[in-house]
Amino acid sequence: MTERNLRKERIGIVSSNKMDKSIVVSSVKRVKHPMYGKFVLNTKKYTAHDEKNECNEGDKVRIMETRPLSKSKRWRLVEIIERAK
Repeated sequence: MTERNLRKERIGIVSSNKMDKSIVVSSVKRVKHPMYGKFVLNTKKYTAHDEKNECNEGDKVRIMETRPLSKSKRWRLVEIIERAK
């Protein structure tokens, strides 16, 4: 039996939940500029599958890489870490 590879996980904030069973998660990363040394914020958006439509905008969530579910969805919701206030 072959072993499955480890899947990537990301933590981010839900920026949109207007689609059915889909959410957009924004992940912010601090990267040091190679020449100037200043820390710059990089934002990456992921479209993730939310089977039960349980996420709201502003929630902090963990998503995991998965097989392609649609043209843009390659991630799925694992858990809601913190609800929006």
